[in-house]
Amino acid sequence: MTKLGLLARIEAKPEYAEKVEGLLRDALELARQEDHTVTWFAFRQGDTTFGVFDTFEDEEGRQGHLQGRIAAALMEAAGTMLSEAPDIRPVDLLAVKLP
Repeated sequence: MTKLGLLARIEAKPEYAEKVEGLLRDALELARQEDHTVTWFAFRQGDTTFGVFDTFEDEEGRQGHLQGRIAAALMEAAGTMLSEAPDIRPVDLLAVKLP
């Protein structure tokens, strides 16, 4: 059962909002390559606010994702395209409905 997740809030500088959107869209392929990432969602909440929600079956998968290529790309973008460091928080899932 999927029981662990990560919730990330990403705040782009206004002049880089479209590039951040592109970075997240492109990250989908990287997420598909991660064996331990069960689900992965990137979303936009406003003009410059983005987020990622992903789920894992165990802590090993969650930690592996945090050490992976998507996290590295976000941290690389942080200095230029983001107005602050991404706020990435672990979450414990209480209930899940998947297809």
